[in-house]
Amino acid sequence: QVQLVESGGGLVQPGGSLRLSCATSGFTFSNYLMNWVRQAPGKGLEWVSGITGDGGSVKYADSVRGRFTTYRDNAKKMLYLRMSSLKLEDTGVYYCSMGSARGQGTQVTVSS
Repeated sequence: QVQLVESGGGLVQPGGSLRLSCATSGFTFSNYLMNWVRQAPGKGLEWVSGITGDGGSVKYADSVRGRFTTYRDNAKKMLYLRMSSLKLEDTGVYYCSMGSARGQGTQVTVSS
């Protein structure tokens, strides 16, 4: 079955950087658009970024454009989110998703 496992979260100061990873299995990774979504404390899910199966097109939410970069390695069936210039409001649980499937998430906390 579809499995998505996020990692790489942690505590970082404002202005810092992190790279999140999502290991996938159970489906033909290169055939699918993948998304990153996040959930801030007490709030609903927010779409962050999406990337096409071949990696040729990437879109970002206005809130992260220019600071976050999404990319994928189809050979390794891995999805990545490189986050820089992190802000307090980037705090939340980050999930990779494929269709309606989501992983367990990885916590990102931006705090001084």
